[in-house]
Amino acid sequence: MTDGPRTVIVTAYDGAKLMDVAGPMQAFSEARRPDGSPAYQVVLASEDGRTVTTDTGVRLETVRLDDAVRPGVDTLLVSGGDLTHPLTVTESLRSCLAEHLDRPRRLGSICTGAFILAELGVLDGRPATTHWAYCRQLQSEHPAVEVDPDAIFVTAGRVWTSAGVSAGIDMALAMIEEDLGHEAALSVARTMVLFLKRPGGQSQFSVELRQQMRDVHGRFDELHDWIRANLGADLSVPALAGVARMSPRNFARVYLRETGESPARAVEKLRLAAARRRLEHTDDPVRVVARHTGFGDDERMRRAFVKALGVSPQDYRSRFGRPGD
Repeated sequence: MTDGPRTVIVTAYDGAKLMDVAGPMQAFSEARRPDGSPAYQVVLASEDGRTVTTDTGVRLETVRLDDAVRPGVDTLLVSGGDLTHPLTVTESLRSCLAEHLDRPRRLGSICTGAFILAELGVLDGRPATTHWAYCRQLQSEHPAVEVDPDAIFVTAGRVWTSAGVSAGIDMALAMIEEDLGHEAALSVARTMVLFLKRPGGQSQFSVELRQQMRDVHGRFDELHDWIRANLGADLSVPALAGVARMSPRNFARVYLRETGESPARAVEKLRLAAARRRLEHTDDPVRVVARHTGFGDDERMRRAFVKALGVSPQDYRSRFGRPGD
């Protein structure tokens, strides 16, 4: 442990999202060392140290980034903003950041702040994430980045990236746990009335919503409704093609083109979503949930949960099930 509080710098600019700035700052500000003293000195910085106006209209006082980044700075975080603004909004900030990227022990971004790090080349060859709505754009504009569209946050050596809004707090809690240990992070989570850690790899939004947004033309809406109502049926490509009144080969090709994933992958995700709902809202045994949602047996469902969410069905229920289950 360092002698004094670790310095955490959060960078902001006009149009930065208030929650991206305030959420992590609050988490770090709540952290305490064993003697009760603050564990972090949290600094809000901008390129020129002027007052910045966030996306909500709230104005925040800042200090100059050049003055804030002193030797020994521990963590530098880049907040996200509205991507409808042109990149010129952060062009000058990026130039300023480029001079300081090697100084912090740890570097990170919140939400669309990943685009700023990507523009600086920090994320090249690394796994990273951002808000689910912009993952495809990040991958398209920066093909050297290994974009993970599902993760709440991603660590790659000294570089951390998080998904949207509240995920910045999840990432901050994980950093606190790495620095100070489990109990210190748990204390912050309790103070802020939060889960200490959402399951690793937990999807940023529901499978159903993902399916709706990818199938923008709604071509397979009726098929998806049929699958949800028949999760225990034969859901092979030939069977689904028959329901869609298409040849199996044409169905597989068109489905992949319209939704961005194979029919088999979509079926597993819909079964997973149904299993999650049952685990959250019923006290059915896991083996019964597996049977009703088409997994067949609890071991197959367990493997699907671990692969997609990073936790077993039992662990998922303990976090998100009804109180008392």
